[in-house]
Amino acid sequence: MSDSNPQPSTPRKTDGWLEPGPTNVMVIYILYLAGLVIGVSGLVGIVLAYVNRGKAGGFIESHYTWLIRTFWIGLLYALVSAVLMLLAIGFLLMFAVAVWFIVRCIIGLQALGRNEPIKNPESWII
Repeated sequence: MSDSNPQPSTPRKTDGWLEPGPTNVMVIYILYLAGLVIGVSGLVGIVLAYVNRGKAGGFIESHYTWLIRTFWIGLLYALVSAVLMLLAIGFLLMFAVAVWFIVRCIIGLQALGRNEPIKNPESWII
């Protein structure tokens, strides 16, 4: 006979990764970093950032702003670098853009780990 007493459904820790909050922000940072190798994951990350922006409140909002600006500014820098590849300087600039992108993601992950907001989420540099 089967057990007629069903187990209560307890949510797993990973069930809320799409909900606005620290777990979602961490997933977006990881998607961005993976996007350097697998391009489409960065697009998934920007969509998640836009969907959840304005819903979390508190220090998390600065992370969503930082993430969205990191994507668009990084895309702008990458496009300028791609055009400048005709002059050979673009290869060096593309490397610099990748380093800039990684540094911004690491800064964000560190601040998230400390439960702190991003100090200047509107920054163009770092």
